[in-house]
Amino acid sequence: MDRRTLLTGGGTLLIAATLTRDAQARSRSVPVTPEDSRFMQIAIDQAKQGDYPFGAIIVRDGKVLALGKNSTKRSHDPTAHAEMVAIRAFLKGHEPDDFNGTTIYASGEPCAMCMGAIIWCGFTRLVYAASIAQLSSRIDQIDVTARQIANAAPFATLEISGGLLSGNALRLFDKDKDSKDGQ
Repeated sequence: MDRRTLLTGGGTLLIAATLTRDAQARSRSVPVTPEDSRFMQIAIDQAKQGDYPFGAIIVRDGKVLALGKNSTKRSHDPTAHAEMVAIRAFLKGHEPDDFNGTTIYASGEPCAMCMGAIIWCGFTRLVYAASIAQLSSRIDQIDVTARQIANAAPFATLEISGGLLSGNALRLFDKDKDSKDGQ
């Protein structure tokens, strides 16, 4: 692969191939449940309050255990993505082993950093609204999917459902852009 290919997107393919090479597929696609829409809407409501329109919640046995919204600007912390904020909030009242059996709902497919945290925390399930591909049409994204990262972690198993209420999540980016254009 030559330098121009790397610079024009071939690098993404190379990274994706490297991430999944020799890894057993440990992510499983699972259908959404009737309860998932209700929890996803809560994550989207959190996104409405974020510095950027991303929200996340952590749920176990039908109970919301932690909320998170993107706080990168107000906290001056580039790692304060919604998923990371929700994880930190969860850990204020729970032990790390308590992630077992939890689902994280995210208004956008988690980035590479957040997916690493989701895997290391040991979540059982991830449900997201807008995909990396959809988000990339509105904002800059690292073009590696949650599934690619999960499949590169053969020590972990994660159920993944994507696309739930994606239209609702994507509309927040249009509103966010409109409000910035008016400033």
